Amino acid sequence: MGGFAGWIGDPAAGEAAIAPMLEALAHRGRGDAGALALSGAGMLGARGPQPLADAQAGIALVLDGEIANRQGLRAQLAQRGYRFASEDSAEVLLRAYQHWDKEAVRHLRGAFAFALWDARKQRLLLARDRFGEKPLHLHEGGAGLRFASEAKGLLAHPGVPREADLQAVWDLLALRYVPGPRTLFKGVRKLAPGSYALWQFGRLHETRYWAPPDGEPAPARPPAQEPVGAFVERFEEAVKLRLEGHAHAGAFLSGGFDGAAVAAAMARQGARVSTFSAGVEGDSASELPAAARLAKQLGTVHHEIVLSPRELLAHLPRAVAMRDAPLARPADIAVHLLAREAARSVEIVLTGDGGDEILGGHRRHAAERYAWLLGQVPTLLAVAMPLAGASLAIRDPRSRWARWTGLQDGEHRSRLSILTVQDEKTGARTRGTPLRQMLHYEQSGWLPDHVLERTDRMAMAASLETRAPFVDHRIAEHVSALPDEARVKGFATKRILRRAMPLLAPGLRPRKRGLRIPAAQWLRTDLRETLLEHLGGAGSLTRPYYDGKVLDAMVGQHLAGKRNHEEILWTLLNLEIWHRTLRPA
Repeated sequence: MGGFAGWIGDPAAGEAAIAPMLEALAHRGRGDAGALALSGAGMLGARGPQPLADAQAGIALVLDGEIANRQGLRAQLAQRGYRFASEDSAEVLLRAYQHWDKEAVRHLRGAFAFALWDARKQRLLLARDRFGEKPLHLHEGGAGLRFASEAKGLLAHPGVPREADLQAVWDLLALRYVPGPRTLFKGVRKLAPGSYALWQFGRLHETRYWAPPDGEPAPARPPAQEPVGAFVERFEEAVKLRLEGHAHAGAFLSGGFDGAAVAAAMARQGARVSTFSAGVEGDSASELPAAARLAKQLGTVHHEIVLSPRELLAHLPRAVAMRDAPLARPADIAVHLLAREAARSVEIVLTGDGGDEILGGHRRHAAERYAWLLGQVPTLLAVAMPLAGASLAIRDPRSRWARWTGLQDGEHRSRLSILTVQDEKTGARTRGTPLRQMLHYEQSGWLPDHVLERTDRMAMAASLETRAPFVDHRIAEHVSALPDEARVKGFATKRILRRAMPLLAPGLRPRKRGLRIPAAQWLRTDLRETLLEHLGGAGSLTRPYYDGKVLDAMVGQHLAGKRNHEEILWTLLNLEIWHRTLRPA
């Protein structure tokens, strides 16, 4: 199923407003976008292959993604008397709602977001999967609520202003992504992962039905079942569920453990697997040879693309437009080009996204344990992952991004903290080991708001569906119940996956190198004139945000090779491209 958009309780919007909203989302699902336009009395109009409607039950719904466990739910509901005309996810969802009402979301697995109208209860239900693989954006204004898979779908509605949220701009400059629920557009926000929202009687009420388990202390007694064997069992089940209904599927394959584990589990299912890898022209340490060796061992149909600087940079404006936000890293463009290549032969690709954040795969996860020896706060070793709706204990550290640009933070209190989170409503505090806290923040912020969001936008821009088995909640709950050493011990990361690899693919030896893109060099060469014109020219839209003298000095230092300001200059350049492409006020 594809993206969707719609509204409720908006008398100023007519049915004609549906078409531009759907047109903005046409890339999602190869033409399967759908819409619900609802008035206070019922459905005003609908377009596209969606929605699925049951007039007798008074239910209509639109769905982005699919219900991974639909076969099991279908069998379960059939035993209870429900009849099915198809095996589609949407029909299973509709019957699940009939049986469990709003609690149906707790029975669903996979990557999904949906909007469901219940005419009998005069109620709209909006929901999103547990880790936020699929997006859902909201805008409240006047007496109505508008919703869409992507922000661009909302911006096509006549009642949604196109205005930049300067608080979100600050967050972007400080963190290189915008933590939910904010977006860069004022008034447009994300429904939190693992949440559902009910619009009834002109009011919206949101409920969190699931949260990453690392936010709680580990159980006193770990599971009695052998942890590695149980992990492999859950992981293979997660892969199997995401392959159901897809005889031919793909996998993004680098040289690392995550992609190799996914491809290996797919091959063990007997699926016809195509693997896809990307490299950069002139990279002497390219991971393409390692990925090709893994593909040969796994017996996949392997595809690789070698990207030139000119090709990558030519796609930058389009990638920013499809992302609805600046690109955090140049490699984000490569994700889109790799997805475009994959879309020529498969409709769905499984990725290794979430492996690091669920299993503890980053160097900072190992280094955190030794940070106190260096007199360092663990936050300095981690990417800050603030929680939606939470206020973090802080010491008001100034961001280096702010210092370099001359941004003033008098109105912005930094939310960087890894030690304690206090919920504003309940006062409850997140407890657990420093590793668990760090993983919890990443799973609640960086993972949904950057990693999964980036992959979804860049792949769906090529009409390619992606699925991430590592973010299956049964896997997260299993590893969270284990001692820290199952994931990180000493300087060894992702230990449970490393121990599981001989069971998944005997003899396979992954080695991650990463996609190396020389952005620092490009800013001095291929992007030099673009950088100078975008950040220093008379037509710059973002220059008023900064201290011009500080910014010019930083650009000069980088171009002269005196200092490497690659990260911040890339971010500032992308922010300017975002302003020019999407034209917010």
